[in-house]
Amino acid sequence: MKGQTKLIVLGIFAFLLIIVLVDAIYVVSETDQVIITQFGDPKGGAVTKPGLHLKAPFIQKSNYFEKRWLEWDGDANQLPTKDKKYVWVDTYARWRIKDPLLYFQRVRDERGAQTRIDDIIDGQTRNAVASFDINEVVRSTNRKFEQTEETMILEAQDAIPDIEVGRKEIAHIILVESSKITPEFGIELIDVQIKRVNYVDEVQERVFERMIAERQRIAAKYRSEGDGSSAEIRGQKERELKRIQSEAYRTAQDLKGKADAEATQIYAVAYNLDPEFYQFTKSLETYRTIMDKETWLLLSTDAEFLKYLKSSRK
Repeated sequence: MKGQTKLIVLGIFAFLLIIVLVDAIYVVSETDQVIITQFGDPKGGAVTKPGLHLKAPFIQKSNYFEKRWLEWDGDANQLPTKDKKYVWVDTYARWRIKDPLLYFQRVRDERGAQTRIDDIIDGQTRNAVASFDINEVVRSTNRKFEQTEETMILEAQDAIPDIEVGRKEIAHIILVESSKITPEFGIELIDVQIKRVNYVDEVQERVFERMIAERQRIAAKYRSEGDGSSAEIRGQKERELKRIQSEAYRTAQDLKGKADAEATQIYAVAYNLDPEFYQFTKSLETYRTIMDKETWLLLSTDAEFLKYLKSSRK
């Protein structure tokens, strides 16, 4: 009986020892760093060496933090530019916990860190955007547009201003200014970028109206050029048509003249062969032409015109 009781006591002791050891041992991985706290207060510096480590059981707690770079993705904010135009600016950043102890003391956890970064980057973004005109915020370089007929028209009508800073440099300014504040919270910023810039509805509507007006001007230019080309083609067609008609008329008159000359020559030859017969036939043709049932002629009896009619009565 005593032996059984001893085994039970040993078993309970072993169980309690295991519980104590389990709570006293903590594991640090390659991607973690740990702050040990006792009743909420940090004890010592950060534990960054991977492996098994010991702490006081039950009264101390291990708090894990990431070593790796973390992502911050802010909400788009409506911000004014230097030339009093409003744009939606959406930013993102990469950060890490550089001083775990300070980080734990100032922000406690990642949720608190994200809130702090929100305030810092949003504020610096507002300051940076308000320091530059809208074309500096929207564009990154002075890259020349591909020289097409349309871009030449637009550049001639509305010169595109060159930028001196640009969106990329503005993002760098936000990074530099924000990086001056984040070390107070044990945070290191490595990158800040402007993910997206959109016009507010009022500005966007004006931009669309300008784009429509530009396209309408280009369309009007094309229509004007088309009308000019059409008029030129019609003029060429009319000139060519008149030239063809003139040549055809000249050719027809030439052929007609030759035919009349040839007919006259034939008539002349025929007349010379038998002048009396020729005169007779021509008189008959004349009678047939000028006389019908409705025709009255008042002629003397010795008129030359009736010579062949009188001779037919003999």
